[in-house]
Amino acid sequence: MDRPLRIAVIGAGPAGIYAADHLIKAAETATVDIFDRLPTPYGLIRYGVAPDHPRIKEIINALHRVLDHPRIRFIGNVDYGVDVKQEELSRFYDATVVATGADKDRVLDIPGVDLPGSYGAADFASWYNGHPDVPREWPLTATTIAVLGAGNVAVDVARILAKTADELLVTEIPDNVYQELAKSPATDVHVFSRRGPAQVKFTPQELRELDVSPNVEVIVHPEGIEFDEGSLATMRATRHVKMCVDILQNWAVRDPRDRPRRLHLHFLQAPVSIAGDGKVESLRTETQELTGDGSVRGTGEFTDWDVQAVYRAIGYLSRPLADLPFDTTTGTIPHAAGRVLDLDGEHIPGMYVTGWIKRGPVGLIGHTKGDANETVTSLIADADTLPVAPQRDPEAVITYLEERLVRFTTWAGWQQLDVHEVSLGEPHSRKRVKVVPRDEMIDICNRIAS
Repeated sequence: MDRPLRIAVIGAGPAGIYAADHLIKAAETATVDIFDRLPTPYGLIRYGVAPDHPRIKEIINALHRVLDHPRIRFIGNVDYGVDVKQEELSRFYDATVVATGADKDRVLDIPGVDLPGSYGAADFASWYNGHPDVPREWPLTATTIAVLGAGNVAVDVARILAKTADELLVTEIPDNVYQELAKSPATDVHVFSRRGPAQVKFTPQELRELDVSPNVEVIVHPEGIEFDEGSLATMRATRHVKMCVDILQNWAVRDPRDRPRRLHLHFLQAPVSIAGDGKVESLRTETQELTGDGSVRGTGEFTDWDVQAVYRAIGYLSRPLADLPFDTTTGTIPHAAGRVLDLDGEHIPGMYVTGWIKRGPVGLIGHTKGDANETVTSLIADADTLPVAPQRDPEAVITYLEERLVRFTTWAGWQQLDVHEVSLGEPHSRKRVKVVPRDEMIDICNRIAS
């Protein structure tokens, strides 16, 4: 390799930051610019992880250290495909790594899913995390709520809906979120899992956190606590599954506790329809039975639940990107070991992919490290054959964005916004209070960073 590599990474969440970290370690002269359509870094760590998860959010400290590296630049508020296209990026970079993640809700194809009062969990998580591109208000009018899913997102959504607003006031939730949650009349939140307790996708930590609120009674309905040979095999082989099952079994037989709000966990209940006259008024589920290998099938026994809102937490979905192939079935960019493939299965020179848009929205945040390593290994192996970017001055792309009147943000700008948000929280003994409007974030970043 006879030149220092210039690499663009699209997406400043964990996947993109881990890819940048691997790149600067694998190639001592490489420089990396990480672009994001948001003015801030960290992706779903900032806008997807529930605000009452301080331990999980500590991963930001590790990501911060990566972004502090002198051969890495963060360039925010740049929308790939709008503010800059791949054709332009190829003028400034030898290769591009796509790491845009997944932030849409997977579709649930059942009758009534489009009724008012039926919501995607990803949209709700964006709202309570202060995402700048979602409405400031949320219609929290239901007293009884259904949450569909058995993963960490479902548990997060259920916990936020069940807790009182005052319990969340110590977190970084924006003021508009607190005000809306304070008006919520919710008394009962029902979480429905299509499969059994041995097939849940949440972690023991997530499960335990459901039970710490002094205002919420967690009720495990025992009729769904069933196991087959496949379930028992999973419990023997996977420690965290056995831990979750033990917790659930203990909760199913404990004495009731008199608390003002209740969070119900139902297993082996699959949603089949949502009904109501112009709005959500009920959810119908079908009881499932285990088939022996951990899978389930319907029994033909149905239950109607009186609910006024349904939250669908059945998985995330990635968005297609301009001028790049996209598999709509899997929600991923086709690839071979991270090398982006065209419609004929040939590697598009200089194009790579990592993270959820590469493998689908599965696994925990830490799994993206190995994913990024595979992609970067492929890129480094291709280094001598990569297209040569003609404009190699790092300031050339900055000049291009300025000429396009793109109001981009920088790492220095984000650090100032970070300090500002922390200062907003200090008078109230909170770690931070998020700034929500995009223009306000950009103004704070650029007023200091310029």
